[in-house]
Parts: sequence; C-alpha cells; structure tokens
Amino acid sequence: MVEIPEDLKYTENHEWVKIDDGKTVRYGITDYAQSELGEIVYVELPEKDEIVEKGDMIGAVESVKTVSDLYTPVSGTIVKVNQELDDSPEIINEDPYGDGWIAVIELSDGSGLDSLISPEEYKLLMD
Repeated sequence: MVEIPEDLKYTENHEWVKIDDGKTVRYGITDYAQSELGEIVYVELPEKDEIVEKGDMIGAVESVKTVSDLYTPVSGTIVKVNQELDDSPEIINEDPYGDGWIAVIELSDGSGLDSLISPEEYKLLMD
C-alpha cells in the first residue's frame, strides 16, 4: 500500500510539497515515485540560492532502473537542499516524506500552490 500523508499537497508527477510557514515549502518525491523507481543510487540536487520558476527542471533522481528529472511545482528561491542525499540517496527509498526531502523553496508568490492537488485527488490518480 502506497503511503499518502494527509498533511501534504501533491503534483500529478508524483512529487509532494509541505507548506512550512506560508513562505517556504519542503519538496520531495512521493512513496509511489520512489517505489516505481526502485533502488535510488544518486540524486542530482538543485543549487542553494537558485531562483526557479514553476516547471523548471531542478535536478534528477537516478535509480538502478532509470533517471527521472525533478521539476519544481512552485516558483521561488531554493533556500536549503538535503545534502544527506549526496552520501545516502537511498534515504528517499526509506523515508520519502521525512528524511528523504529534496529541497526547501522560499515562495516568490503563492500562486503555484493553487495547482497542487489534495491527498484525496492524488489517491484518485493511483486508482
């Protein structure tokens, strides 16, 4: 059974966003995405302080099966990246919604949040 936490927003591309304080969001890939990718062996992280627009490619996740690009679901500035993933990319497999987060983005505006989907809508994609 795929885990879909209720306190997150999702994209149709199997990414999640946690709204931290209204100004920043934590970003990662979903449990479904990591299970489909298989064993993750490398994560290309975005650059700290990089200014991104919604839809920009900001990195990639490489598994034993394939490489999957990462696209930001919101516009803003990358204020923090999960450096732990450099040495231990498998953290995403083990804890995609916790220690396996990828980046924290400070929102330039909140409009990108409008296009995110609810846990209920994301569950419908899985059916």
